[in-house]
Amino acid sequence: MTDHNTMNDVENAMDGESPELSRLYADFAAKNLSPLWTQLGEVMTDVPRSKAQPCVWRWNELLPLAARSGDLVPVGRGGERRAIALANPGLNGRPYATPTIWAAIQYLGPHETAPEHRHSQNAFRFVVEGEGVWTVVNGDPVAMRRGDFLLTPGWNFHGHHNETDQPMAWIDGLDVPLAEHLDVGFFEFGTERVTDYSTPSVSRAERLWANPGLRPLSGLDSHVNSPIAAYRWEHTDRALREQLLLEEEGFPATVEQGHAGIRFTNPTNGGDVMPTLRAEFHRLRAGTQTPSRQEVGSSVWQVFEGRGEMAVAGETWTLEKGDLVVVPSWEPWEFRAETQLDLFRFSDAPVIERLSFERSYVAGRER
Repeated sequence: MTDHNTMNDVENAMDGESPELSRLYADFAAKNLSPLWTQLGEVMTDVPRSKAQPCVWRWNELLPLAARSGDLVPVGRGGERRAIALANPGLNGRPYATPTIWAAIQYLGPHETAPEHRHSQNAFRFVVEGEGVWTVVNGDPVAMRRGDFLLTPGWNFHGHHNETDQPMAWIDGLDVPLAEHLDVGFFEFGTERVTDYSTPSVSRAERLWANPGLRPLSGLDSHVNSPIAAYRWEHTDRALREQLLLEEEGFPATVEQGHAGIRFTNPTNGGDVMPTLRAEFHRLRAGTQTPSRQEVGSSVWQVFEGRGEMAVAGETWTLEKGDLVVVPSWEPWEFRAETQLDLFRFSDAPVIERLSFERSYVAGRER
């Protein structure tokens, strides 16, 4: 079947051309061929031109919608998860935040269980508020609490259970659209429940791996995914706080004046926590204005705490706790913190860097 876009390209090229050239273009279309010279500006752009649009989703709108779904939509086999994806308006209705990133709010009601399954796609969870849910990853129960960043690397069985009388919501991030583009997706059901309903405060993976600066001799091989199941808020908070304190004392410790930042890393190789997703946390002092940045690759930001403004591609939004913003590839972005502003960020940077496509500008200076 001939692609409609190819036919349109051919018809446009035929306008005002000789009969011989018109026949050539028609023969191209009949054989599912498309000449480069009729579409060079679209396939070889001067700068990245993402189909995704800068967009904001408000937490105070997302959470009530998720709660309504909790009343009406059961969790379990069939739908598997009560997860509501951010559908970027530039991606033709696809449930994707960017061409490489899937992001969603997931909602689990009181005493509910989301059954176990596994998939090729890498996933994480970040908790803006609440506690009382355990995610069970390959049989290891991992407590989910405010500010925690939790991993579910690809092909790990995982399910969730809520042990409280209150619902809980968090955000999920996955590389679903990237996996779709590459045709690498597999999916498999696990148990109808979860394999371990215990509720330890610290997972087995954390007990082994999450001791700062210390690596077990039993795990000297490099792992493609971080073996740490959860990066706890108390460690993230302390790292950011100490960066700003060191800055006050005159020592170089921050990204720039008033801007602390950390990257979550894989302790076995010092790289990103997963091969397709990067996760960071940023803290801006009240009054801090960041320079405008442009980067190849897309990202999603979520406000953890505080209030401020974010400008993306000339559009400015006032942001508060829980709000999510998409930054498409090469669109300029910057922040202004009204109060202390804590920000969680995830991106496709590991893929961009591994393929050597990285490029960035900061305040007009190439890096």
